[in-house]
Parts: sequence; structure tokens; C-alpha cells
Amino acid sequence: MDQSHINNLLYLMQRLRKPETGCPWDLKQTFSSIVPYTLEEVYEVVDAIEREDYPHLKEELGDLLFQVVFYSQLAEEQSMFSFEDVISSLIKKLVVRHPHVFPEGTLTSERDTSLNTSLGNHGLADEPGIKQKWEEIKTTERKKKGYNSVLADVPTSLPALTRAQKLQKRAANHGFDWPSIDGVLNKLDEESNELKAALSQADEENIDEELGDMMFTLVNLCRHLNVDAETSLRKATRKFEQRFQYVENTVLSTGQNISETTNEELDQLWNKAKENKAKENEAKRN
Repeated sequence: MDQSHINNLLYLMQRLRKPETGCPWDLKQTFSSIVPYTLEEVYEVVDAIEREDYPHLKEELGDLLFQVVFYSQLAEEQSMFSFEDVISSLIKKLVVRHPHVFPEGTLTSERDTSLNTSLGNHGLADEPGIKQKWEEIKTTERKKKGYNSVLADVPTSLPALTRAQKLQKRAANHGFDWPSIDGVLNKLDEESNELKAALSQADEENIDEELGDMMFTLVNLCRHLNVDAETSLRKATRKFEQRFQYVENTVLSTGQNISETTNEELDQLWNKAKENKAKENEAKRN
């Protein structure tokens, strides 16, 4: 990549923040004020990927990169760190975390390719061993930062499903886990029964707690099935949205509103939406 592009981007950011001639909006921003925009850009990247809109993804990745440049500019103005420091720190961390790629801990070092014949996975080190080493390195990093708990650095600002799955994965990597999926399914049955008991008692506080426990267990089930809970729910939400919009548009085309439509009619339209989607998926496969 042409280094001038990065330099131009950094220069652009400096100009936006130049006190005398910069942009008034950019000049008044702080680390905290930009956070909502950063989150928005992250979700727009995710949305473009989920819609397989790759031309749009290029634009969204650029917007996300701009967020990193913006934070770096704010930090440099306060003599904290620069964009170059961010890149340098990232490279150093990734080299350390990939000893199977950079055996001497330097960016230019390479594994002896003559050993490839004794390794599976197309000449790469075994994945379980890599994951174990990765966790060992991250544990060492956490200790250097003063974190004593293996869960200490899981961000509280993560979406609830993502954070639950990350906490569970972290605990499982240190031996705190069910040995098989049967234990998770039994726990799900247990939580379901406890929720039913809370509902029968109309205990609102307990209902809230039991619902949380059930969702937490469902996330654990996703993890055991190698399914990302957040992505799975997003897919289900998008599927509901598409089916509902079909029902809504069909009803509106008759001059009615959904509130004026019987449950039986709505069920028929919902099933029709499911059939249409199934035919569409079959056409894609063929």
C-alpha cells in the first residue's frame, strides 16, 4: 500500500482539528463524545457483511478506520500516544501472540518449513495447540496489567449476549465448563422449570432473574454448538423483520391494517412468508 495514503489521512485529521481553520464539530469532540459514533460505525460494518454488501463494506471500513485516526489525533494532542504508536503496539502484540508464525518473536522470523511434513492442517501447527498457547499468552498479558481474575478484562460495555459468551468461553478455557452438551441441556430444563415456578407465583423480580438465567444458559448452548449467540439472534431478528414486513405489506395492499386482520389470517400470511423464503433459499442452492 502507498504510505502516502496513510499520511494524507493523518494530515486530513490534523487539518480537521486545527484550532484556527479546522471543523467546528471535529474541534469540540472528546474521547467520550466520539464513542457513540464508533459503535455506530462498528454495527454498520457488521450490517454490510451480513447483507454481503461488499462494495458498501469498503466505505464502512473506511469510516471505522477514521474513528481510530480520530482517537489517535486526540491522544497525540494530549501527548499520550500517536497513530504510529497504535500500529507499533498492535504489531508487537500480534507477533507475540503468534509464536507458531513468528518463532523468534520478530516480524521477519519464520518457522522452518522443513517441519511442515510432520504437521497437519496443510503444514500449519495444530489448532488446539495454538488456542492453548494463545490463552497462555493472554493470561500472562493480563497478569502484567495487574488483572488477577481471568474474567477481569472482559469489557462491561459489550452487548449482553456477546459478553455472556465471552465470559463463558474464558471460564471454560480454565476448566470451568460442562464436559458435554448434555449438561447444558439439563441446565436449560432446570431454568425452564424455575421460570415456570416464578410465573405461577407471579413473582416479578424472580421472573426477571429466571429469564436472565435462561438466556445465559441459551448462550452457553450456543457456545457448545460453536454458534455465535449475538449473530444467531441477529439472524433470527432479521428473519422476523422480513416475514413481518411481508405480512404487513400484504395486508396493506388490501386496504386493511394489521390490527383489523384476524389471527387466522395473520397466521396464514406468516406461513406464506415462510414458504416464500424456503423457495428462495432452495433456488439459491440450485
